[in-house]
Amino acid sequence: MKTAPFIKPKFNGTQMVMLDVVLALLPLVIIGCLAYGRLVMMQFITAITAALITEFLFSVFLLKKYNTILDGSALVSALLLVLTLSPLVPLHVVAFGAAAAILFGKILWGGLGKNTFNPALVGREFMSVFFSSVMISSDIWKTKEFVKTTTDQLFPAMNHSVLSEYLSSIVYKTSGAVGEYSILFIVLGGFYLLIRSRISWHIPFALLAVFTLLLWLPVGAHLHYSAAGILLGTIFMATDMPSSPVTPNGKLYYGMMTGLIIFILIKGGVQFEYMSYSILLLNAFSHQISILFRPSAWGDPTDWKQKIEPVFNLTIKISGAAFAVLSLSYYGLIPYAVFLYLLYLITKFNFSFSKKINNAI
Repeated sequence: MKTAPFIKPKFNGTQMVMLDVVLALLPLVIIGCLAYGRLVMMQFITAITAALITEFLFSVFLLKKYNTILDGSALVSALLLVLTLSPLVPLHVVAFGAAAAILFGKILWGGLGKNTFNPALVGREFMSVFFSSVMISSDIWKTKEFVKTTTDQLFPAMNHSVLSEYLSSIVYKTSGAVGEYSILFIVLGGFYLLIRSRISWHIPFALLAVFTLLLWLPVGAHLHYSAAGILLGTIFMATDMPSSPVTPNGKLYYGMMTGLIIFILIKGGVQFEYMSYSILLLNAFSHQISILFRPSAWGDPTDWKQKIEPVFNLTIKISGAAFAVLSLSYYGLIPYAVFLYLLYLITKFNFSFSKKINNAI
């Protein structure tokens, strides 16, 4: 027997939300393919194929669901994963990451909407652990000779003044991860999602405001980071609905703490994973943040004085976890954390999630 509500939204279902995310990401996908041609194109094809196959097979065998492949979430995870990679990452590693993103980032949590962590970032961290020799190699970032379309070819009439070079670097700059080639298209994609109400302004605003403020302080001088990478993670990953808080105030706090943790990790010497670690760390506290910042019942005014102590305690807890991650990274122990996550997830699925399969979204 089905329960209420019986009216389903026509334009706000899962498929429409995922379609909007795909449309927001499409310019970045096109820019990546334009920059590196077949290399990046094959990465997208490989990731999408691996994600869809994994989604179908494990949804059928583990969740007893036969149509989840149609919701579009696997496609979005595959696109986001490739956008965080170098165009020189081998295809078998890309396939592994896409499969891991779906299986260990979503399926074993019970299905779409039940995942605690962003699937694309989970897949990326599995790649970093199981293919560390590839992912930490400096060779995968030596990509200049593989560029198919240069800035001069794309903008043949551009002069070489400082202003024109700065503007072209915002529109098209073939360095870094695939999703970092155009700050302009990242921002436009974010505005599109805002207009379509697929994300809210709270997390991006709070994250970027705190991070920018810290950069202005003396301790923020001479830090090495990717502005495009931070924007990509902020707009498309930190705002992931299942793994981020649901209340406006919770989102503001979540964004502020993410910005703080990004700064701490960069300052601590984390080079390539600071965005992934920060978002995944805050994902782990997302539920607690939502509970702490839940609205008062029946419209009663919120007593902020009573919230000061629990907010302070949570801030200390998150900061402590950040320094723990920093220590694990420094001593090369992140793989053990991933192995523990894998063990926990499999155990939890066997003894808990599998009993709730019928409730998976």
